[in-house]
Amino acid sequence: MNLSFHGAARSVTGSRHMLEFPGFRLLLDCGLFQGRRDEAFRQNRHLGFDPKSLGAVLLSHAHIDHSGALPILPQYGFSGKVYVTRASADLTTIMLEDSARVQESDCRYVNKKEQRGENACIRPFYDGDDVRKIVRRFEGVRYGDSLKIAPRITASFHDAGHILGSAAIRLKYTARGNTTTLLFSGDLGRSNMPILRDPEPPARCDILILESTYGDRLHEQVGEEMKKKAQDLIEHARLHKSKIIVPAFAVGRTQELIMRIKELVSAGRVDPIPIYIDSPLAGKATEIFRRHRECFDEETLKTFSAEGDLFASRYIHFISSPEDSKRLNTMKGPMVIISSSGMCEGGRVVHHLKHAIQDEANVIVFVGFQAEHTLGRKLVEGWDVVPIFGVPTKRRAQVVKFNGLSAHADRHDLLAYVRAIEPPPSRVFVVHGEEKQALSLAAAIQSEHPGMDITVPHLGSTHDI
Repeated sequence: MNLSFHGAARSVTGSRHMLEFPGFRLLLDCGLFQGRRDEAFRQNRHLGFDPKSLGAVLLSHAHIDHSGALPILPQYGFSGKVYVTRASADLTTIMLEDSARVQESDCRYVNKKEQRGENACIRPFYDGDDVRKIVRRFEGVRYGDSLKIAPRITASFHDAGHILGSAAIRLKYTARGNTTTLLFSGDLGRSNMPILRDPEPPARCDILILESTYGDRLHEQVGEEMKKKAQDLIEHARLHKSKIIVPAFAVGRTQELIMRIKELVSAGRVDPIPIYIDSPLAGKATEIFRRHRECFDEETLKTFSAEGDLFASRYIHFISSPEDSKRLNTMKGPMVIISSSGMCEGGRVVHHLKHAIQDEANVIVFVGFQAEHTLGRKLVEGWDVVPIFGVPTKRRAQVVKFNGLSAHADRHDLLAYVRAIEPPPSRVFVVHGEEKQALSLAAAIQSEHPGMDITVPHLGSTHDI
């Protein structure tokens, strides 16, 4: 069988990995590439494979860099099933609907700003009809169930602890009496984080496809120092009547941030200030969190039972309408605005940045990974002038990073994941990390497992496995 890489190879976004068996093709993830506009348009218009030839897609989780290109598949004749955990199916549905709306809105805005003619306008990759077509192909599965994908291919999904419903995917292929087992990590989470269960230990495999988002670094611990940092930020906003803008993924990061802030208030460390969750998607996602308590860890389940709604409070406001969102830009602080997208590549947060970024009293807080060439990455790197909707804009607001809140496994976690596989896999493909991170992790794995065949694939490369 062959394994080819059509995204997230020496880069972080656009996860798409294709397995070719005799008479059957399947895709692991089908993510949207995010980054420079021209490159994003090229990579998302031309997926690098024929969707009509696919028999199935197996989806690790709902984040757009893993799921966001799914609605493109039916445009080119895909008619197979999309296998996904039940929680991920619910989340992916609302995220794809939101992605279609954001694309249409952003395209209208950019076309108007750049005064493009009808023939020259940029167009969304898909619309709501495309989303509905792909969602009808979702097959919801439970963790641990064995699924027959094709006559000689079975699959199972195992809790990855990254976001609600996230999974590592294990495939077994049997031919001529021999069985080959492949494990795709998806995005791995971290142990001892709030809300979700810890990642499940890895199953035995011959071939491992491993993410490397944080392959060359360790996370800060969520300890006293980080709590003090958050406390100081809220006090700064209160003193200067300023805004704290938090670009955050609507799924996972937003719900955790709500919990973290509530903990500080409950402990008496800060007085509450208004928190606006400005994302219709985040509101819908929070409802899905409430419905899927089977994914929660023991502590979260106890808290729900003892205290009621985990994600509600008098000072937390969910914003839905565009009018209410726009009104935030004219309101005075102190306030916290949590809005998607997490990498500032679209959605309402870009408008909030446009209005807040030139005020030195305001603070932009990043709580997750920022992919190369995104607006979020430019801000994290300290650019003084950044492009917002294509317009060079002076940055005067402070930029603060909270790496300890990342939902991704770090270098230590990833190495421990490989170490836990007994016997060790014979081949490892390191993906979903920028080249520096992926190569660093590959070298570290090689030093621990000298005989292992380790590859950091290039985009478009094909490997006989």
